[in-house]
Amino acid sequence: MVKFISKNILTGLITLLPVTLTLYLLYWIIISMEAVLGNLIRALVPYHWYVPGLGLLVGCILAFVVGLLMHAYVVQSLFARGEQLLYRMPVIKSIYRAIRDFFDYFSPETRKEFEQVVAVRLGDSELELIGFVTQAKQERLPPGLRQAGYVLVYLPLSYMIGGYAVLIPSSAVRPLDMSLEEAMRFTLTAGVTGIRPKPGSGKGGGEHKSDAGG
Repeated sequence: MVKFISKNILTGLITLLPVTLTLYLLYWIIISMEAVLGNLIRALVPYHWYVPGLGLLVGCILAFVVGLLMHAYVVQSLFARGEQLLYRMPVIKSIYRAIRDFFDYFSPETRKEFEQVVAVRLGDSELELIGFVTQAKQERLPPGLRQAGYVLVYLPLSYMIGGYAVLIPSSAVRPLDMSLEEAMRFTLTAGVTGIRPKPGSGKGGGEHKSDAGG
């Protein structure tokens, strides 16, 4: 009886925690944005002009404008110089670089660099690792790494934001029929989540019917 209760409690927690934490993170972002920008707006405009939610609206508009400006070379150059100053500060550089790398990992610009999900074979062994081809063009590699028939592959580590960029022969990689999101989720959780069947998959549907019939 105790085992039955504890098992169902654990199942409930596993079901509820991801949803709860996601909603709480969104709530925290919205509340923080409203609190910071809302106070600033109230200090700049007459009190009766302010309505709840105005801070969030201004925050979204500000993020959109910054995103547009980042496409301009001048703004990119100025931002890069500002980052170089942060990278020279002893304590701040470590914190900022870690946060920057985390968000860059999921940014649209970085995701474009992941050209193909592949299985990488290590040497003559049968061991394979899941990776992402990040650079297949020789001219975009450092001069010392340019070798015909080689590609640069990123091998992520499980349960952490990190990994290795390795230069390996093209013959050692095998393309996988996985989306970037599936591969990231699969590798970051060490395969614990598995691969979910695609909606309308004939194979998945057939297995389900077979099990039901048995």
